Amino acid sequence: MALVLHPPQERVILHGVTWATFERLLADRGDSAGVRLVYDQGTVELTMPSPEHEWFKATLTQIVDAIACARDRHYENLASTTFTREDLGRGFEPDACFYIQHADAVRTLRRLNLTLDPPPDLVLEIDLTSPSLNKLPLYAALGVPEVWRYTREGIHLYQRQGEGYEPIEVSRVFPAVSRADLTHFLEQSRAMSNRTAWFKAVVAWVQAHDAQQRG
Repeated sequence: MALVLHPPQERVILHGVTWATFERLLADRGDSAGVRLVYDQGTVELTMPSPEHEWFKATLTQIVDAIACARDRHYENLASTTFTREDLGRGFEPDACFYIQHADAVRTLRRLNLTLDPPPDLVLEIDLTSPSLNKLPLYAALGVPEVWRYTREGIHLYQRQGEGYEPIEVSRVFPAVSRADLTHFLEQSRAMSNRTAWFKAVVAWVQAHDAQQRG
């Protein structure tokens, strides 16, 4: 098993890892927070999120909450749930994920089986340092329809097309919400010191935008 460290020690890459070893890593970690694992056909990435990483994850999660609240939309937030497909040799724990179109399909489930159950409708990925493992092919293989990926260059939206992803400007899981809108919400979150007031402002903006769209 080969080990690669990526400064500033936020990621560890292991090569030549069997599926059984990946499962043991998951079992040894248990439910303890702090380390997130991804497995892609023999390569394991272990990520130790920084406070900045967690801030962006929490803020984007709140944006999803606000949009759903504004539209009175039922959804399920499964956070960093572990998703695995042994038959594909792939597994991941997203920064955050949501069931929106398929919320009712997973609402009462205690365990997910991706060979039978749908994947998340939306995955959030935060990459503040150069990513060590390109996760988009992995998400595509597991059937995730849409990914919001935040990097130092800003937020990017991707829609699954065939066996890969194409960049999009407007979300499909939340119609009429654009990449520019999400950028605005993120910038607004930095400018407003009151988090509750910011959340309410996002809800009000979405409701006003939807009313304007209806004409």
